[in-house]
Amino acid sequence: MTAKECFFCRFLAGEESKWNREADVVLRTGRVTAFVSPRRWPANPGNVIVIPNEHVVDLESIDDALLGDVYAAAKQVAIAMRIAYRCEGTSTRQHNGAGAGQEVDHLHVHVFPRYADDGLYVRDAEYRFAPPEERRPHADELRAALEGRTHVV
Repeated sequence: MTAKECFFCRFLAGEESKWNREADVVLRTGRVTAFVSPRRWPANPGNVIVIPNEHVVDLESIDDALLGDVYAAAKQVAIAMRIAYRCEGTSTRQHNGAGAGQEVDHLHVHVFPRYADDGLYVRDAEYRFAPPEERRPHADELRAALEGRTHVV
């Protein structure tokens, strides 16, 4: 897959869709972007996807410095989730190749807010796609937390 064909690269280039909007972005640096995922699990709303800004297919293809930037952003998002969502913890997951569940051929790390007995992994197939207006409050809360504010203004 080329960058022109890549769903995430098109989004990074400014192409919005019902799946991803600029309003979903919670963190952007010169090398990494993090945004609220359009997928919503029943007990884990507001999960985030962190991607490198350059087209990198998977974990085996990314250089170590950029991988460090991706995971540093995942850490920032996880900290912001604890503040914004008052969740008890966070989980990250990353898949490589179709056999492992990778659906977009662009490296991405999922960051989930976690709560006791939320059953995230047991309920993995129970997701739905959240419309932009449902994602927006989560993005606003996370941006506020990332900016050091404890509430949305």
